[in-house]
Amino acid sequence: MRILITGGAGFIASHLIDKLIAEGHNIIAVDNFITGSRDNVAHLKGNKSFELIEQDVSICIPECGKIDYVMHLASPASPVDYITHPIETMKVGSFATYNALEYAKKYNAKFFVSSTSEVYGDPLITPQDETYLGNVSCIGPRSVYDEAKRFAEAMTMAYHRQFKLDTKIVRIFNTYGERMRIRDGRVVPNFIDQALKGESLTVYGKGEQTRSFCYVSDLTDGIIKLMKSNLNEPVNLGNTEEMTILDFAKKIKKFTGSSSEIIFNPLPADDPKQRRPDIRKAKEKLGWVPKVTLDEGLTGTIKWFKEKMRGA
Repeated sequence: MRILITGGAGFIASHLIDKLIAEGHNIIAVDNFITGSRDNVAHLKGNKSFELIEQDVSICIPECGKIDYVMHLASPASPVDYITHPIETMKVGSFATYNALEYAKKYNAKFFVSSTSEVYGDPLITPQDETYLGNVSCIGPRSVYDEAKRFAEAMTMAYHRQFKLDTKIVRIFNTYGERMRIRDGRVVPNFIDQALKGESLTVYGKGEQTRSFCYVSDLTDGIIKLMKSNLNEPVNLGNTEEMTILDFAKKIKKFTGSSSEIIFNPLPADDPKQRRPDIRKAKEKLGWVPKVTLDEGLTGTIKWFKEKMRGA
């Protein structure tokens, strides 16, 4: 297939592209590099199955001819980024989603959009399944991301219902791995960066809030299964192994051999207290379950961060 991927130089998208090219597909990646990095796809330079175009997809999708699949993965994804770029975040969830859907409709292509567990907000139930409507602040500092993704889902389903477009929606839970930016702002790169530098690990609140961490290879396996499926409504992809942020900080200290102390700062506004996916739908409909343990995933991720920091 010829596949157009927005946000193609991003962390998750770049791993996905590697797998799709390995399957024999031709990829056109589009990115404006607000948070994406050319380094993530530098190894594909000269590959005849890959093309990289610099463009803000909130303005337009570049004309690339007939496409079989449009995959919309463009968006800032960490609190640091979407609080720094709030308008851009809203635009990529609205204008860019519309542009990508229109391009898919033009060529009768399938359409895939990456959504997020943040559509559940600060959940009042755990684990969160796809039927849960969420507990989201529509005006808080995180709302620019949460509401942009909720809008993107609504727009996608509107195109599915009105134009019979074959659409897929993935709700991504906390994902980590190689190619995350060192100063990404999310908990995994934050803790690893601080631990390797011997700086204090910053935990917010008492560290009692929970997250579940999915390694990027598991996530991209699930995305490919979903894109090949006949499912049109949202599907959760994530790891169900839940742990507190304080316990995660201790694990990072252990894995890095760091003597850093752990310090506590006030909890940011609207920070979710729990985050754990119900993945029964992915298990039953896609035959997907995460396979990489947190210990295995962190080993490779920390090694990559060490090498990246030595070269920085």
